[in-house]
Amino acid sequence: MHIAVASGKGGTGKTTVTTNLATHAARQGRRVIVADCDVEEPNAHISLCDGFESQHTVTIPVPDIDQNACLGDSCGLCVELCRFKALILMAGEVMVFPELCHACGLCEEACPAGAVKRGEREVGAVRRGRIQSNILNNAPGSLTVLDGLMRVGEAMAPPLIHAVKAEAESLADRDDDAVLFVDCPPGASCPTIAGLKDADMALLVAEPTAFGLHDFKLALETVRVLGIPHAVVVNRSGMGDYRVEEYLVGESIPYLASLPMSMEAARAGSRGELLIDAVEELAAGYAELWAELEKTAQEVVACAK
Repeated sequence: MHIAVASGKGGTGKTTVTTNLATHAARQGRRVIVADCDVEEPNAHISLCDGFESQHTVTIPVPDIDQNACLGDSCGLCVELCRFKALILMAGEVMVFPELCHACGLCEEACPAGAVKRGEREVGAVRRGRIQSNILNNAPGSLTVLDGLMRVGEAMAPPLIHAVKAEAESLADRDDDAVLFVDCPPGASCPTIAGLKDADMALLVAEPTAFGLHDFKLALETVRVLGIPHAVVVNRSGMGDYRVEEYLVGESIPYLASLPMSMEAARAGSRGELLIDAVEELAAGYAELWAELEKTAQEVVACAK
């Protein structure tokens, strides 16, 4: 079961929902993997881990020009074909701007002189968290946390997101009963789509404010275009108004739960604590949300088969 947790804007509590749902499911006996794909600022580890037990660097291929073999001004085909302007021809030599390269490999395929070799550029690292000892408390399930941390100055998140997801999916594929939660980057751009891709369903986290409704509609349109089954949870219900709930009912959008706002929850969150451990009302709310989400996801998976 592969569930992508997404939102139209940052700050809706998407990671909070992911970590609390994942922990609750693990305590119910499920094998749970969390893939934090918000690689510009991953933070699922704050409430679940006390460090990282391993990490490895992720690179993407970039062109490395053999100037001795390059035909220079008499050719320029690689420069002409590059849609990302990662190559320019200057003073008879091809120069590479690796930060602009999207690793499509077209320049290497097209070069008539075989002058384009394959170099590498680091984009970030995939890390595996060390779960805090008090998270599962001898519960029958298991919990694994993976995330990606982008290299400082890196502009392209999707290659690192793909690497995090590939590792998480490999772990999930070992157990038919495993649940994979992918914490997607917020918004509706390329990183979000990379996080959503291949999900069995999306859980959209909505914020009950005017901005929240506006950006929720963008996320909703994105999953509809991608054809991903989806349902909604309203987080911090009561902090604004009820226009989001009214919109969901009016549009007949699957609406699984509302998680109430409280100062107790805000304080617990600021300390990095799990809300299901700190706030009794939210412990019940997340239990209800997981029950509804699990049922909905199982129905979606069954229909897909």
